[in-house]
Amino acid sequence: MKKHEVPQDNDGLREGKQLDLYYAVDENGNYVTVPSCGWAPKNAAILQAWAVIREKVEEARQQVLQGKLSPIAYYMEKNIMDVKLLASYIGLPKWKVRRHLKFSGFTKLDEIVLRRYADIFSIPVEALTNFRERPENK
Repeated sequence: MKKHEVPQDNDGLREGKQLDLYYAVDENGNYVTVPSCGWAPKNAAILQAWAVIREKVEEARQQVLQGKLSPIAYYMEKNIMDVKLLASYIGLPKWKVRRHLKFSGFTKLDEIVLRRYADIFSIPVEALTNFRERPENK
């Protein structure tokens, strides 16, 4: 691809930031790096992926509010984690993390484990223990 052919499809996804770096051929036939603000098909795929993530986060939030899941499940989805990753961060077996995702397992957690989860999610412990009372969840 020639330097002037590098895609510059700015759809506002990156708010003016040029995050992609492409290799292209300049006028002298040398490879150079060229910043790009995006390429329409790639930007569309990213927007679709974020829409799916937002949908999963909202679904988890609703299940927490209904008492089907624990707040840990919501923050796990919000931080784009799965059980394996969360278990590795918190240093617990996956089966224990799965138990903590259920509301019944969550209610049995002590302050130390709650603090570990809160630290991983970079939230206060109260965000886990008072999930339903938080203004954004009413």
